[in-house]
Amino acid sequence: MPRVPAALGAGAGAPACGGGKWGGRGPAGAHVVSRAGGRGPGAACVRAARGLTGPLARRTMANTERTFIAIKPDGVQRGLVGEIIKRFEQKGFRLVAMKFLQVTRHPLTLAAELRFFLFLERLVWEGLNVVKTGRVMLGETNPADSKPGTIRGDFCIQVGRNIIHGSDSVKSAEKEISLWFKPEELVNYKSCAFDWIYE
Repeated sequence: MPRVPAALGAGAGAPACGGGKWGGRGPAGAHVVSRAGGRGPGAACVRAARGLTGPLARRTMANTERTFIAIKPDGVQRGLVGEIIKRFEQKGFRLVAMKFLQVTRHPLTLAAELRFFLFLERLVWEGLNVVKTGRVMLGETNPADSKPGTIRGDFCIQVGRNIIHGSDSVKSAEKEISLWFKPEELVNYKSCAFDWIYE
């Protein structure tokens, strides 16, 4: 029987499901799997811990991609980092990497607008069609053309202060992620919420 995270037990201070090291048994010594039942959040955590199986899960994972999101200095200064992260999380995307650093020299030219940034909040999100959906969530480059409900439509007025950058394709996302993050900095884990987000 595959073992599940110790976090699924009742141990104090255990990490959230999907994070930390894989444990083996609950505090009473019994496999946590036997107590999770067949349905509901507990079962979802167990299935996530075991690894997704079945054709639907494999197809969903095969279509999963990552995108690079940079919150620009104006977004950071205005205290919008938490709001932007909340929107992506509530949408159902999974945060796999995040950095907040002062940038004194850009590693490579990604876009003219990124060359002169002093500091950025850099994030990597993962999910089904996350590049396309992320761009829709951001809104148009010109905030005046962005619909209400989008990030730029709600929080921006001028192009020069449009607070956020997002990859425009899977290929550019892979390039941008590789420039800002090392492979070992991208956290690979299975979320307990997976079964509540994807059919």
